[in-house]
Amino acid sequence: MPGMPNFSAAQEKEMNKELESMQLRDSLSLYNRLSKRCFDDCVSSFRTRTLDRGEETCVVRCAEKFLKHMARVTVRFGEVQQQQMGAAGAGGAAK
Repeated sequence: MPGMPNFSAAQEKEMNKELESMQLRDSLSLYNRLSKRCFDDCVSSFRTRTLDRGEETCVVRCAEKFLKHMARVTVRFGEVQQQQMGAAGAGGAAK
């Protein structure tokens, strides 16, 4: 994050390291939620060692739906964040 005011290079490096760690935790959390949700929704018995065709189809659809939803939430979050930054910038300029 070049140009971060009032931070030394060491502080910037530490902040970047912490951000990467947080992103990794978030990614793992997302993966775990996806796995649990789709497994709970799609697998109802343990008759065989592998998923049957219906379970596999269900898991694929569930994962696709979940990921599309997360992508939409991310886009919408970005839009709202930009609107708030624009409003804050306009409010600061009006003073």
